[in-house]
Amino acid sequence: MRKHIPNSITLLNLFCGCLAAVFAVRSEFNLAALFLVLGIFFDFLDGLAARALKVQSNLGLQLDSLADMVTSGLVPGIVMFKLLRFSLTNPLENSWNVVSSSPLYVVESEIFWRSWLLPTLGFLITLASAYRLAKFNIDDRQTTSFIGLPTPANALLIVSIGLMVYSADYSTYNPVLLHPGFLIGLTLLSSYLLNAKMQLFAFKFKSWGFKANALRYSFIGMSIVLLVTLKVLAIPIIIGFYIISSLVANQVGQKESY
Repeated sequence: MRKHIPNSITLLNLFCGCLAAVFAVRSEFNLAALFLVLGIFFDFLDGLAARALKVQSNLGLQLDSLADMVTSGLVPGIVMFKLLRFSLTNPLENSWNVVSSSPLYVVESEIFWRSWLLPTLGFLITLASAYRLAKFNIDDRQTTSFIGLPTPANALLIVSIGLMVYSADYSTYNPVLLHPGFLIGLTLLSSYLLNAKMQLFAFKFKSWGFKANALRYSFIGMSIVLLVTLKVLAIPIIIGFYIISSLVANQVGQKESY
């Protein structure tokens, strides 16, 4: 019976990912973010349960990646698609507007390009996530650390942009956040980071002592402080700090704590 507990938790991750995808399609990014976070929580919990119950299996590994593909792969791709589509069809973006005096066929072609074709670049995130998850399943170097940005962290980064765009508290950032160049650049950067050959620490605790987990505990403490003070704006900062702190730790020879 206990061997089914971690897989049941993984399926809860997948269920939350399905709901997050539905809300992302509806541009309800606050609810999409809520179910994304719940899915990521279950993603963390299933591994913890499998290790605690000593019921780790290849089935669980494959199921976990399939669930992550929806929650942390498809959802951020949809969010970026929606953001790009909005940015490219927003009438306030004068530099990207169709000239009203243009011939009808030019206008229709431009509308199709901006409304549907170009926004599909957002799904590069989904494709890069799929590639990253497939590599993870066959890479025995990622048992205690990650190579490349984990898909949950990347998903949080992308969805946080959607939250800021649709929140009145961050409206002053919209000229930057909704600029097509910024969104396309973020899409390319995100896709690269997912598969970059950089070692990042994982939140897999072998023990609860502070000395062996100093980097993890320090990162968690700093993240809580930033989230309380900066709220959604803290998420991109936390992701950036996660990458930088991992790279610095590698350079100073602290990889044994991973």
